[in-house]
Amino acid sequence: MLGFAVLGVPPASAVDYRISGPYTHDNLSIFLIHGSGKSASRTLLTLQEAMDQKKVAVYETGSVNELSIENLSSEDVYVQSGDIVKGGRQDRVFPTDFIISSHSGKIPIASFCVEHGRWSKRGAESADQFGSSTQLVATKSLKMAARGPGGQTEVWNQVARAQESLASAVTVDAPGRAAGGVVGGVMASASPTSMQLSLENKRVSEATEAYVRSLAGIVDSRTDAVGYAFAVNGKLSSADIYSSSDLFRRMWPKLLKSSAVEAMAERRGAKAASAPDAAAVRALLADSGQGRESSKEVAKRLQVVTRDSEKTVLYETRDHDSGGAWLHKSYIVK
Repeated sequence: MLGFAVLGVPPASAVDYRISGPYTHDNLSIFLIHGSGKSASRTLLTLQEAMDQKKVAVYETGSVNELSIENLSSEDVYVQSGDIVKGGRQDRVFPTDFIISSHSGKIPIASFCVEHGRWSKRGAESADQFGSSTQLVATKSLKMAARGPGGQTEVWNQVARAQESLASAVTVDAPGRAAGGVVGGVMASASPTSMQLSLENKRVSEATEAYVRSLAGIVDSRTDAVGYAFAVNGKLSSADIYSSSDLFRRMWPKLLKSSAVEAMAERRGAKAASAPDAAAVRALLADSGQGRESSKEVAKRLQVVTRDSEKTVLYETRDHDSGGAWLHKSYIVK
């Protein structure tokens, strides 16, 4: 049993977590993190759900690093750091967690481009609006670039590195390019730098589907799961914990897909390795509670507190509308 104090909350309010697993497919091992998950007083729609249901609209502004978003519904909507939106003049990623309150009107939201070069309509998509959000960014370096101080250039650099890793992980039919144009996601004539289209590529999708099929159901009967941690090639990579089991389960398909992409990208040439144990997950969570602390306000409603230690970085999102209670904790192993 793991017990530790939630950041900014007195020790008497500490939450005990139970770790189950590992649940393993090939070189990807997943641990579920179990807790009460009762701190959220309301349901939050994910960005993917809201866009699929036409409850949220995301608009192009002509600025690479800022979009406009509007909640058209009576429900609050949760945007997670790393959510990609497809369309507009360039596919974008959102760098921080964000909550769009019900009937918000158009409000600005920070973004980074994950498609270097395009600045026009793509195919039948709208250049003025984004059509979907089906993917989270994958790989530790890209996750940290989206949140870190390196800015747009570092995001582009890490997108290119991720695409190269994906290309090397599938059958290569020409120097520097995988079969089917995996480096660019599709053939070079259509958005060759799009991270989104790389993730949609047929060969990448087929390679990750086995992971998803094997592991998707591990949460089905475990209704107290509030988060997960995962390891690739025997080494812990990241963990995410949510204030409610409902939000975790809504995010789970995207989280698993992102983890599977990372595992697939790092599989080529890797030596067989045993999965870590639950004690390693406990150590990750405990270490991340230490380190240098900094914070920033996000659109008046949220505060993101960062704890940066020698081995890990923790990003904790707190909701002022819920009395400053934490909503999401994201842990990344350096």
